[in-house]
Amino acid sequence: MSELPLRAQFAAALGKGAASLSRATGRGDGSVIGGKIALKVEPELLTKLARGKRLALVSATNGKTTTTRLIASALREFGDIATNEHGANMPTGHITALGANPEATVGVLEVDEKYLPGVLRDTRPAVVVLMNLSRDQMDRASEINLLAKKWREALQLSETHVIANADDPLVAWAGLGARNATWVSAGQRWKEDSWCCPECGGHLKREPDPYWECPECGLRRPETVWAVDNARDTVTGPGGAAMTLALNLPGDANRANAAIALATAAAYGITPEVALPRLREITSVAGRYTSVHTQGVEVRLLLSKNPAGWLESFAVLDPAPVPVILSVNAQIPDGKDTSWLWDVDYTVLRGRRVFVMGERRTDLALRLETDDVAFETADRVDAVVAKLKSERPDAAKVDVIANYTAFQQIRTAYGRVQ
Repeated sequence: MSELPLRAQFAAALGKGAASLSRATGRGDGSVIGGKIALKVEPELLTKLARGKRLALVSATNGKTTTTRLIASALREFGDIATNEHGANMPTGHITALGANPEATVGVLEVDEKYLPGVLRDTRPAVVVLMNLSRDQMDRASEINLLAKKWREALQLSETHVIANADDPLVAWAGLGARNATWVSAGQRWKEDSWCCPECGGHLKREPDPYWECPECGLRRPETVWAVDNARDTVTGPGGAAMTLALNLPGDANRANAAIALATAAAYGITPEVALPRLREITSVAGRYTSVHTQGVEVRLLLSKNPAGWLESFAVLDPAPVPVILSVNAQIPDGKDTSWLWDVDYTVLRGRRVFVMGERRTDLALRLETDDVAFETADRVDAVVAKLKSERPDAAKVDVIANYTAFQQIRTAYGRVQ
C-alpha cells in the first residue's frame, strides 16, 4: 500500500472502510460498494493496485467463481492471494479484492465476460483463463460471437499467457489471438451455441467429440496439453501421466474446472502433485453444492443461471426418486428475459417429483408442462420439505436448482451457508 500514490492510498483505504461498514451493518459483503467509492476518488485505482502483481483473470459464462476458488487454492504456495471470492466480478469488485490484500504478490480475479477486455487492458495480467461461452442474460450481454471477437482483439494486443478450453470453438478462436497459449481439453456438454465457425460462419464438423473443424476455412481445435477423462476421473498433463482427481465437488463441469486450475497453477510453476491435494479440500463455493439439513432432510443447493448451467446441474442430480425443487427469478442480476427457459431440455425430469418456486414460477411451469413434466408449485423450500416429511417420514433428501437471485434468497434463508 505504501508504494501507491497518496491519492490511491486514500481511495483504497476509503473503499476498504466502506466494505467493512457494509458487512458490519448486514447490507452485503461490501465487494461492490467499496470499489464504487474508491473509484470516485481515484478512477485509475485498478491499474495502480494491479501494478507489480502476478494476476490471473478468469472468465467464462459458467464456472468462473468455482474455478477462481480452485486456482486461488492451488496458488497458496505463494502465501496470501488477492481474490474476489464472493464473485463480485466487475472492476468495483476487483478493486475491493486487491485493496483488501495489498501485500499479496499474486491475485486471482473472476471477471465478467463483458468486462474482460477492459480489465485485461487495465491490469496487464500474467495469465488469462478462458473456459466457455454460451447464451446468458441476453437483455444485458452482447451476442456471444461478438464477445468472442472482443476477447480475441484484446488478446492480440496483450502479452498475457492464455489458458483456454480447446473444446469450445468460440473460446479457442478467441484464445488463438494470444501470442502464448496453453490448451486444455476440458469438454463442452452444451454445444447449441457453437455449431458455426466463428471465423467464417461455416458449419463446423464436430465428430468425433471433442474434435471440431471448419471444412470451409480450416479453423480447427488446437492441440491440447492437458485433458480430462470424465469416465476415469483423471486428468493428464504435459508428461502424459494420468492423475486421479477425486474431487469433493460433483460432476463433469467441476472436473473441467479442476483441469483448468491445474494448468493455470503449472503456468505459475506449481506442479499438480502440490496443487491437486488443495483442490480436493474444497467442498463448496459460495454456497454452491452445499448441503443443509432441515427437519431431518438433506437439502443440496445447486446454482444454474442459463441453459448450459442447467444441463450440468441435471447431470449431478441424485437418482430418482429424490425430489427436485426448481426456482427461477428474473431480477437484474439474473437477466429480465426468461425466454432461455425454452432452450433447456426438461424431459430428463420426467418421473421425478418436481416442485417449482420463484418469482417466475409461472414461466417455468408452462415450460415444464410443454415437456410433459409433472410439477407442483411451492413458496419456500421448508414448505416442500414439510410436505415431503408428512407424506413419507423416511424422506431424506431433496435437490434444489435455482438461478442467481433465487439461489441467494434460499441460501440466505439458511444463514448464508458456505
